[in-house]
Amino acid sequence: MMALETGIVWGADVVMMQEPYVEREGYNISHPGYRLVRGGRTMTAIRRDTHLEFSEVDKGGDGDVQVFDIRYPSCRKMRLVNVYDQLRQEGGVRSQGRPAQTARWREIMEQEKILLGGDWNAHSDRWDPQCPPKRDAIFLENLMDEYELIDVTDGEETHSNTRNGETSGSLIDFFITKALMADRLEISTDLATTSDHAVVCAQLRWDEGEGAKVSRKITGWDIDGLKSKEEEENYKKAKK
Repeated sequence: MMALETGIVWGADVVMMQEPYVEREGYNISHPGYRLVRGGRTMTAIRRDTHLEFSEVDKGGDGDVQVFDIRYPSCRKMRLVNVYDQLRQEGGVRSQGRPAQTARWREIMEQEKILLGGDWNAHSDRWDPQCPPKRDAIFLENLMDEYELIDVTDGEETHSNTRNGETSGSLIDFFITKALMADRLEISTDLATTSDHAVVCAQLRWDEGEGAKVSRKITGWDIDGLKSKEEEENYKKAKK
């Protein structure tokens, strides 16, 4: 799976995916560089040789929310949350209710140092200045208000949609966190993909030499031409 090989090239400790096509089509995949933790419509890949300790915590959400407590070698702790917030489909028809919103959010937010990322499927000018008509944003806006969370983006569109021959873009894939964490995040969404969602990368740095790189929404895009000579060698090793 290209997403995971790309993660190896980047040195990503975590690859967070939502509605990965391999799960939708029933493929059973594995990767020598990552341990795959499957949810329902989320999947989180944890680098096998990471220096971080990951513990999955069940907080509900019917597989559309994955929660991991992370411990650094320095004993610093934080929480990482992978979210896919969308209606279920039954027989090709979207049903009522979004499972992610049924997660035990009060328990999830008990950790002060927390980073939440995913495909929120929510449109609001609060995080997207070029927002189309506002919709499906009440849950996320209320969550951010209640726990004083900040959206962390670089303002780039993360999703494209083509209807009736016209293509429009929106920003629905991003990270939210508290001010303490927001100041330590570097966000990038400038990589082309073959998906209708952009790659969103976040690098978190606590102190010099201590950090975690989190890559999300990597769903099989062409990285030819993006790799340096050193990265190319790492990429070849990852494929062996």
